[in-house]
Amino acid sequence: MESIVQFMPLILIFGIMYFLLIRPQQKKMKEHQAMVAAVGRGDRIVTQGGLIGKVAKVKDDNEVEVEIAEGVKVRVVKSTIAQVLAKTEPAANS
Repeated sequence: MESIVQFMPLILIFGIMYFLLIRPQQKKMKEHQAMVAAVGRGDRIVTQGGLIGKVAKVKDDNEVEVEIAEGVKVRVVKSTIAQVLAKTEPAANS
């Protein structure tokens, strides 16, 4: 019984660390993965390197082609997308 009482502060510290640090970080990571998965043609994005551009083409599961200036396109790994500034609406089928 005494050994459990001795480990109680350690268990409490781990519990507090989980709810204050680990859990919010996991939630943020899931939100980022969902945002990156939803990136489509025409979206304005910001990369982690600070480039702002418009998605010209989604190449495959982990790469997009971004137009950063008129006629200047670069290939970017999807996971380096930091933010989606403007989302284009999908075309409505009439």
